[in-house]
Amino acid sequence: MTHGAHPTGPSAEDLAPWFHNLHLPDGSQTRPDHPLGDFPRYKWEQVAEHIPADLAGKRCLDIGCNAGFYSFELAKRGAEVVGIDINDHYLRQARWAAARMELSERVTFRKRHVYDFARGATDNFDIVIFMGVLYHLRYPMLALDTIRHLDPELMVFQTLMTADRAVAGDAAGDVHFEDRETLDQPGWPRMAFIENSLNRDPTNWWVPNHAAILGMMRATGFRVVARPGDEIYICRPMAIRTGHWLADEFDAATGRADKSDEVGEP
Repeated sequence: MTHGAHPTGPSAEDLAPWFHNLHLPDGSQTRPDHPLGDFPRYKWEQVAEHIPADLAGKRCLDIGCNAGFYSFELAKRGAEVVGIDINDHYLRQARWAAARMELSERVTFRKRHVYDFARGATDNFDIVIFMGVLYHLRYPMLALDTIRHLDPELMVFQTLMTADRAVAGDAAGDVHFEDRETLDQPGWPRMAFIENSLNRDPTNWWVPNHAAILGMMRATGFRVVARPGDEIYICRPMAIRTGHWLADEFDAATGRADKSDEVGEP
């Protein structure tokens, strides 16, 4: 076995199965036989040069952190990192690995949804990692709106995508009410809805095409500045288009609405 052990606690094998193949300080790996290869290291290598090498003084958020690979890479560059996930198993792995890597003082792992950051939270982050999560969410636009309101300088985004990489020329314009065939043309922004499961995973809900990702980013106040790998987008904030986004709808959707405004109340 190549799994590392620790004399005062469980071994990596005790915490199996692993989805992240972490390279531990003793030279062992948590998932050396990963079917995707050295995952997610090879994805990090695609985005690493787009993230500042010195992150001292920066706060970073790793959404859907799993066993913490991206959190650890950011912490190694000096950042203060919060990793969130809703899976207790992954969080146990992440905390265990943080101790082995002596990064526990720089990385905090919490059991949270991305939506939790919309409920009046005062958290702000300089960099947000949002990789491999969107297609697992029932409410993807709400998640992107929530991230935008954290006001990050940079968001690293990755999602499962459909094979349609085209962009329809008139996708950003107005569509006449009776011209609905336009919505069916190749390259029109759309997301495939997964009612049952995809790859035997019932938490997969939406698979966007390339045009949908570009449009969703613009609609939530992000601009794509680079695409370092397939399905990976480096995004920077831009002004939120207020004509397309209503603050009261966001407040109502996230529970931030003032209940005293309800009909019939003084």
